[in-house]
Amino acid sequence: MNKFKDLYKLQKQAKEIREKLQNTHIEAELEGITVTVDGQQEIIKVNIADSAFSDKKKLETNLAKALNKAIKRSQQIGAEQMKGVMGDMGLGGM
Repeated sequence: MNKFKDLYKLQKQAKEIREKLQNTHIEAELEGITVTVDGQQEIIKVNIADSAFSDKKKLETNLAKALNKAIKRSQQIGAEQMKGVMGDMGLGGM
C-alpha cells in the first residue's frame, strides 16, 4: 500500500513540475533571431530582426538552429526538474 502512496505523491509532484515548466520561458538568440519556448517545448514567440532577412537560406538555417537551441535547453531544464523528484522518491525499490 505504501508504494501506491509513493506513486500518487510522484504523480502529484510531476503535475506540479509540468505546471511550473509551462510557466518557465527559455530564450535562445542567434544572429538576429530570438526564439522563446516554455519548459514543455511549446514555442511562445519568434522574433526576427530586419537584418536577418538579407539572406533567405541563412535565415532558414539560423531559425532552425535557434529553435533547436531553445528546445534543447528546455529539455535540459525539464530533465533537471524531474531528476530532483525521482531522486527524492528513491524509486530504486519499485
